[in-house]
Amino acid sequence: DVQLVESGGGSVQAGGSLRLTCAASGNTYQTTSMGWFRQVPGKEREGVASIYTGGGSTYYADSVKGRFTISQDVVNHTMWLQMDSLKPEDTATYYCAAGKGVLFRLVAKEYTYWGQGTQVTVS
Repeated sequence: DVQLVESGGGSVQAGGSLRLTCAASGNTYQTTSMGWFRQVPGKEREGVASIYTGGGSTYYADSVKGRFTISQDVVNHTMWLQMDSLKPEDTATYYCAAGKGVLFRLVAKEYTYWGQGTQVTVS
């Protein structure tokens, strides 16, 4: 199994920035990709960004392209999501995920392991 722990959420004004961190542990060799998803109560979980652990290729949802940046430290099994120019519609619980997600799409069911989530509030 793989364990994922997110940190870095919080409250920020529109236009501000936050950086989320996801620390992975366990059998990380079982996964080929990691991603960030977000969810608002009453709505489906939405893909935000993903990265291939084996090469660093990235993919972003159109809603965050140009504002968010996903990155990783493969050696230390850590992933980040730098969020700039935040908007109120970015408010959600953000989840770190790991699995065998296919590049150039963000499909939650392709990710096996999930963190507990961290709240991001933009006002």
